[in-house]
Amino acid sequence: MPGEWQIEERHAAADALHGSWPAVDADPTVRRIARCRPTAAAVVLGSTQRLDVVDAEAARTAGIHIVRRRSGGGAVLVTPDDPVWIDLWVPTGDDRWSSDVTGAFGWVGAAWGAALARLGLEGVDVQGSGPGACTRWSSLVCFGGVGAGEVSVGGRKVVGLAQRRNRSGAWFHTACVRHWDAALLLELLDLSPGERAAASDGLSGAVTGVADVSVAAGRAAPSGDDIAAALVASLP
Repeated sequence: MPGEWQIEERHAAADALHGSWPAVDADPTVRRIARCRPTAAAVVLGSTQRLDVVDAEAARTAGIHIVRRRSGGGAVLVTPDDPVWIDLWVPTGDDRWSSDVTGAFGWVGAAWGAALARLGLEGVDVQGSGPGACTRWSSLVCFGGVGAGEVSVGGRKVVGLAQRRNRSGAWFHTACVRHWDAALLLELLDLSPGERAAASDGLSGAVTGVADVSVAAGRAAPSGDDIAAALVASLP
């Protein structure tokens, strides 16, 4: 790897992946990147979301865990394969470090934009520090709105970002959708049938997946490993 980036793969339950990063705890002075693969599907809620936005009985029936992360944003459904979940750690004082919380997303988004371009995607756009396009569902579902540094292809979001930090550095959660299908996530949320139908319609035009875009353009769908390798190759 260029520079001091250290790479690892992490396999654990989603709550453990969000709860701590043992390598960072052991030495927070080193830049790190981790491909995170949850061992089971989970709905991950943002730090300010109430637990009752999820239909607990529906989640229990589907065998899907409910997890809360310490970073902001809306709900995300994570599975072992989709989205491609990659975490980044930058220590305080590093060249990539910024005290500007919003501005700190800039280089992360730029790296993801470059990675998707490497995969042959066209119409890649990285959101600047201002607000991007949002749907009425953005406070509920992470991919319903576009925040600083997040990446869209053809006007539809494909990469979501979140961040948490302490005195030692900044921990970035990044998620790149391969195949977008909001149906299961919406079935797990506590919505009326009318709200669920409206959310499905709104999100279908706001989000897409890298594999979906590739296949629509007549190219082979990149695997999760392809996507992760492209990001690693695009890191500053």
